[in-house]
Amino acid sequence: MNTLSARRRHPLAAFVVLFFALAFIGAAYATLGSSTANASAASGVTQDQLTAGQKLFQSSCSSCHNMNGQGVQGSGPSLIGVGAAAVDFQVGTGRMPAMQIGPQVPSKPPIFSPEQIADMAAYIGSLGAGPDIPDPSLYNADPNNAASVSNGGVLFRTNCSQCHNVAGAGGALTDGKYAPSLRDTSPKHLYEAMLTGPQNMPVFNDNVMSPQDKKDIIAYLLQTRTGANPGGLDLGSIGPVSEGLFVWTIVLGLLIVFACWIGAHTTKASRARVAHFEATTGKDATDND
Repeated sequence: MNTLSARRRHPLAAFVVLFFALAFIGAAYATLGSSTANASAASGVTQDQLTAGQKLFQSSCSSCHNMNGQGVQGSGPSLIGVGAAAVDFQVGTGRMPAMQIGPQVPSKPPIFSPEQIADMAAYIGSLGAGPDIPDPSLYNADPNNAASVSNGGVLFRTNCSQCHNVAGAGGALTDGKYAPSLRDTSPKHLYEAMLTGPQNMPVFNDNVMSPQDKKDIIAYLLQTRTGANPGGLDLGSIGPVSEGLFVWTIVLGLLIVFACWIGAHTTKASRARVAHFEATTGKDATDND
């Protein structure tokens, strides 16, 4: 027993365990570093682009998202793992950098050039695996393809119209939030929004909705911008509120004006008949004798 106990407490045992632990950590770090480098090379990202993107991020975004993208509690979420597509959407639509913290960040003209946005997207994409900026072939949809528009319309009405309206005109949500209008959103940003789920929107990644289905939804939205409206005036396509307002203010108002016009002309006609009767008969029309 004493011999076994002495062997278990051999002084070199701790150093051996520490050596193997450090070797394992080093191998894991080298593997992850190599994977990141290979992924960057495969996506065509250069070291100069990563460096430029890091400088732009740290000078413009780090106050809310931290110097290394881990996020700042109460100011901005972590960006590790959001992917390049999320950055391209948020910065490309002008939502980021945000002017102030609120229930929802509105879109506005972007303050960075496309090249700067690409650099920042590449840098954030290198911090963790996430959706890449989509290839144009994925979102260049044809609004004249009837089959694509039909499928996209069904998918949009099923998954998106509850918030964005059946025509993509947008709508109100709770707590000061809203679903923005999609009428001016580019096909690229529409695809990225479905891919990344910005703000209140759910994520429709390729496991939830196929790339072709997302492309069909874009085709439907493009068709609503240019296609004829068989119902006549769309009144902004924002639903029964605008339609009810139109009925009560315009239609009902015209009916009241028309009724007044009929009443006025009916009175004049009656007076004219009375005057003609009195002139031809010499009797007072009000005399009942």
